[in-house]
Amino acid sequence: MKSIKIVSLITCLIITFIIGCKDDLLESVPYGQSTSADFWKNESDVVSAVNAIYEPLREEDYYGHAEHTFSIPEDDQWRAGDHGEDQAIEELTFDPDNAQLRFSWRYKYEMISRANAVLINAPEVVMDDDIKNRSLGEAYFLRGFSYWRLHVIYGATPIILEEDVLAGEFNKAKPTIAEMQAQIESDLIQAADLLPQSYQADADNLGRVNKGSAYGLLCKLYMYMERFDDAIEAGNMVVNGPYELAENFSDNFTISTENNPEMLFSVQALDGWAGSTHNIYTTPRPWGGWDFQEPTQNLINEFEEDDPRLDASVFLPGEMVDLGGDAGLTEYTTDLSQTGYHFQKFASWRSSGGLDGGQNIPILRSADIYLLVAEAKIRLGGNGDTEFNAVRTRSDLSPKTNVTMEDIIHERRVELAGENQRHFDLMRWDKAGIVDIVEIYGEDRGQFDPPRFFDRNKHYYFAIPQREIDLSNGVLLQNDGY
Repeated sequence: MKSIKIVSLITCLIITFIIGCKDDLLESVPYGQSTSADFWKNESDVVSAVNAIYEPLREEDYYGHAEHTFSIPEDDQWRAGDHGEDQAIEELTFDPDNAQLRFSWRYKYEMISRANAVLINAPEVVMDDDIKNRSLGEAYFLRGFSYWRLHVIYGATPIILEEDVLAGEFNKAKPTIAEMQAQIESDLIQAADLLPQSYQADADNLGRVNKGSAYGLLCKLYMYMERFDDAIEAGNMVVNGPYELAENFSDNFTISTENNPEMLFSVQALDGWAGSTHNIYTTPRPWGGWDFQEPTQNLINEFEEDDPRLDASVFLPGEMVDLGGDAGLTEYTTDLSQTGYHFQKFASWRSSGGLDGGQNIPILRSADIYLLVAEAKIRLGGNGDTEFNAVRTRSDLSPKTNVTMEDIIHERRVELAGENQRHFDLMRWDKAGIVDIVEIYGEDRGQFDPPRFFDRNKHYYFAIPQREIDLSNGVLLQNDGY
């Protein structure tokens, strides 16, 4: 009945509108419409276009949730939730038609498309040189970041650059892995050259990417390529730059301090205006969440007894949490989740009650880069104690001497728990013969961490979405094993 009333009301309004319209209605000027031909006129246009590149990151089907599902095969978390497609991802039994494989694909290419538009048009706009350089640097970084995520997930995917846009060539074949990595490297080097050092003294632009963002991601790229000297050089630009570790680990996950110098890149959120759903996905259902990606007991056991990062990362049974409003202090109990735990890193509540949508989603932190520099030095036969202990002692833990890869593996696991790193770390270490991912994933740790078979012939990369294969009319080829 409600729908009939709505249709009737709309019909009446349309009739009234038509009767009262002028004859030249269809010839009216679309004042709110902009086209490429009349948009790129001034500095404001360029800055607006750059801001738009960031926007897809917040989408539920990108960093709002879907991107994090690529890490659920790891031994740190159970998928939980009620998305059937996630089970096949977690158990490594997915096929190319799995919906989760395609959700974030289009948003990565949307960011690439928007970045290309800036790189094509911004150079011709008369504007302040510093802001132009910053804008171009952001476009290069965000394009490079998009290709980086495509690379670590799928291996190699079509590279669309400015010249392809101008020529109208969008249906392209896969490059080689080396070509994909070279393009990411090129974009990040150009970004590092153009971006400002920091925005800590510029509150209006805090949250934009900077030189540290570019050098940090370059360091990660070089680690995957096993170019350890280059990783150290890029990483040192972060370690020795104005990107110091936050005073407290938890500062990175507290709304009032989350944009500190350590946070090299994150999805920016603002409660009531530009929120993200990731905090909803990982929060207890009775507390306003959806109960996805719950920590496993195996992860909890990895933390040392006196490591304060456990309390800051995970809700533990018996912990009192201020949910604001009438709820106030509420005890976390094991019956709130299936594994007995939830991630705490991504949840905050308003004082008036309800989840605070202003919680950012961390993507790249200096602590990650410190540990990568330490790892690179160790894998070159050197000593990584300084960088390793900077992260460790920040959490009031005793420093270690002659740090080993075993120490690095532990420290990355507890420092970056839930931050979409563990699965990809395990795969690169397995390729290097440092860990045995087949054995790690094959162990039966109970209902929420069951055995699964990692097939080295195909699982280092996920399947390219079948929909994209079909749309290419055979130009885009599937990854091996699928």
